[in-house]
Amino acid sequence: CLILSFFSRGKLGRYPPWPGKIVNPPKDLKKPRGKKCFFVKFFGTEDHAWIKVEQLKPYHPHKEEMIKINKGKRFQQAVDAVEEFLRKTKGKDQASSHNSTEEKNRRNSSEERGKQAAGEEKRKASLSEGKVKKGTGEGKKRVSSVSSERGSKSPLKRAQDQSPRKRGRPPKDEKDLTIPESSTVKRVMTGTVAGFKWPPSVSEPVKDSDPHFHHFLLSQTEKPAVCYQAITKKLKVCEEETGSTSIQAADSTAVNGNITPTDKKIGFLGLGLMGSGIVSNLLKMGHTVTVWNRTAEKCDLFIQEGARLGRTPAEVVSTCDITFACVSDPKAAKDLVLGPSGVLQGIRPGKCYVDMSTVDADTVTELAQVIVSRGGRFLEAPVSGNQQLSNDGMLVILAAGDRGLYEDCSSCFQAMGKTSFFLGEVGNAAKMMLIVNMVQGSFMATIAEGLTLAQVTGQSQQTLLDILNQGQLASIFLDQKCQNILQGNFKPDFYLKYIQKDLRLAIALGDSVNHPTPMAAAANEVYKRAKALDQSDNDMSAVYRAYIH
Repeated sequence: CLILSFFSRGKLGRYPPWPGKIVNPPKDLKKPRGKKCFFVKFFGTEDHAWIKVEQLKPYHPHKEEMIKINKGKRFQQAVDAVEEFLRKTKGKDQASSHNSTEEKNRRNSSEERGKQAAGEEKRKASLSEGKVKKGTGEGKKRVSSVSSERGSKSPLKRAQDQSPRKRGRPPKDEKDLTIPESSTVKRVMTGTVAGFKWPPSVSEPVKDSDPHFHHFLLSQTEKPAVCYQAITKKLKVCEEETGSTSIQAADSTAVNGNITPTDKKIGFLGLGLMGSGIVSNLLKMGHTVTVWNRTAEKCDLFIQEGARLGRTPAEVVSTCDITFACVSDPKAAKDLVLGPSGVLQGIRPGKCYVDMSTVDADTVTELAQVIVSRGGRFLEAPVSGNQQLSNDGMLVILAAGDRGLYEDCSSCFQAMGKTSFFLGEVGNAAKMMLIVNMVQGSFMATIAEGLTLAQVTGQSQQTLLDILNQGQLASIFLDQKCQNILQGNFKPDFYLKYIQKDLRLAIALGDSVNHPTPMAAAANEVYKRAKALDQSDNDMSAVYRAYIH
């Protein structure tokens, strides 16, 4: 039974339709309270979600409709994989059916032989009984006893008793592989997916690439605009050998369910590429948001969408319960907090400040100290992603600091991201974010280097991209950045100057612990050359121009 997964957001949908499969959740991951739901792994990804029962719909009736909605290459590959799975499943079913037919024929043949043997035994018993009538009474008693024994258990009965299989029951191996349908599935069949035939559940995983592959699902929500995707924040506390506590997301993936926006007043400082998408999603989710930006004109669009205007960072903090900030670099982050009419002037006991900027651990630690010294609460929460992911509400949030504040930010993080991680004490998120961006920046430089090498050696750059897209390196990032280069379109999705800043900070992080970062150092030099060629305000993929000039 196959269906697609579709998360809707408003009229057009927040996420594209995507195949998924019901799997067994981790033992330490509890099912959400409320309506019945299944734990789903999305086909072709590593994302998981709890999907409500009433949001399941058949695959085949909705397949064409969903394909029309999403014409993306990766989605089509996922659908192709579904069809491939169907073909393999059909082949297995045919083989199973053939084996079942052979087993049935063998069973029927065995029963027929048993009946013939029983008839023969009965005939012999009758003849024997006739002969015994001529004998003595003792003989009659003896033969009658023997005949009674034979009559009580025919050869067929004895054969069945000796066999480990009992008639009417499945073979032992079949019994181990199947269990009856659950009451939940039966209720589903009478509800949204009435007429949709479910296969039996599996009590033990099949040894395959995915041991829990049961069903494909279509999840479609029809909730109002404020009811979007939730994030499962099942947190697992791992006590490390150092004695420190690291809190990690055991499975923090998007969950199709209702999200109730917090009743706390939210402030947001900084409406750049990332901040603009974040604020837009907070408003769409129903949050009460007050905005401020150094260039006030950027606030106008959000005022039209329902945001309130703050005249200074201090005013925003003083009038809001939780204030988020997302600015460009360590200097901007410090100026925002410590400068005239800055955040610190609005901090009072109980006020909360969340810094989403990508900065170094020393900077974020300093900011945390001054905020807490005034009685405030502090959380660092840099985000991994780009402008498009920010607009789509699909960022990855790395948080550290006040765990209670992290929980208070739950609905906000759900609005802006697909997953969030709590990493423990202040500074951990900054370090992790720099490492992530170091890897990303180095990879981007390598992509540019490969494309230019292909060009100067007479190889097709498009063919190189096609080859890479068919291999293990295939990813949305790779495809998008290569397309930027091939089309000469370097409209910023992630500013080149910011990825170079992150590489510089990552190298400094390595130096602070005497750890070599030669790959990052080499990439950093290429980005510095690109900046010298006036590419700072272009997309990071413009590093390509450092190789051709």
